[in-house]
Amino acid sequence: KLLDPLHVEKDVLIPQIMRDRAKELCSDKVQAFTKCCQETGILMVVKCRQENTALKDCLVGYYSDPSFYEECKAEYLKQREEYRATGIKKKRQKFTPNV
Repeated sequence: KLLDPLHVEKDVLIPQIMRDRAKELCSDKVQAFTKCCQETGILMVVKCRQENTALKDCLVGYYSDPSFYEECKAEYLKQREEYRATGIKKKRQKFTPNV
């Protein structure tokens, strides 16, 4: 069975952009969790709970934000429009928040 293109966009492609951007926006927590895991090895499940919780809270905060979804959807639609016009798929650029 072929996948419906709209299903793939809504359930795969847009969420991928959301994950990538959320990881960039939560990069301090990603780094803290990674550092903790590297330092504690096999005990990371126990020792890195605080870092893991902070990271999950940050990511879920973005995943559950309707305006963040709309931003990512707009980014996807822009990429799709550029691809359709040029036939060239662009590599994802690092997201830099407007600070």
